[in-house]
Amino acid sequence: MSFRFGILCFPGVQQLDLTGPYEVFASARDAQVHLVWKTTDPVRSSTGLWLKPDVTFADAPNFDLICVPGGGGVNPLLTDEETLDFVRSQAKTARFVTSVCTGSLVLGKAGLLTGKRAATHWNAMDLLERFEAIPVAERVVRDDNLITAGGVTSGIDFGLSVIAELMGQDEAETIQLSLEYAPAPPFDSGLPDRARPEILAAARQRMAPSREEREALLPPIRQLSRA
Repeated sequence: MSFRFGILCFPGVQQLDLTGPYEVFASARDAQVHLVWKTTDPVRSSTGLWLKPDVTFADAPNFDLICVPGGGGVNPLLTDEETLDFVRSQAKTARFVTSVCTGSLVLGKAGLLTGKRAATHWNAMDLLERFEAIPVAERVVRDDNLITAGGVTSGIDFGLSVIAELMGQDEAETIQLSLEYAPAPPFDSGLPDRARPEILAAARQRMAPSREEREALLPPIRQLSRA
């Protein structure tokens, strides 16, 4: 049985949000992985890496899994009805509806997080409440067929969790070993409660412009339309 994975590939996407799970999915047996966008023209990630979608919204099949990565490019998607409609449409038939990092905000704006447990990047966790979601500070969070991952690097954990669900733990562990995925970071500053105060302040300052823009695009929950 072949599984079809669709990953949204939009201008300003955080490339590791996309390429982390892509690498895992594409390493699985009997998997078809597509990068999907409005056109198949190359798009540039938030850090400058060029990526090329291979299927358009109009031509996309019904995916077994639809994934929305995060990144600065998420902000325009929050008011992009064409993209939101595509995500809603895929969610109606997909076995799993998923996101990595701030991609969960797009799921929220599409009306797919109401009453659901969900994860996102630590700097956007409070924004989930605007969609009546239940924020959960974990690497991978599942609520029925909704699977959301935390910040950028959690996309690999997310990908392995999905493969274990679809194809069994042996396949997931084989992929993990093939990728030599055995995290041992040189510094223990990957979460706000572990980072030194001055590092946390610097990170917040660096992300402040995107955060401020994003907040302005997310009205109070009573003003959000529901699909």
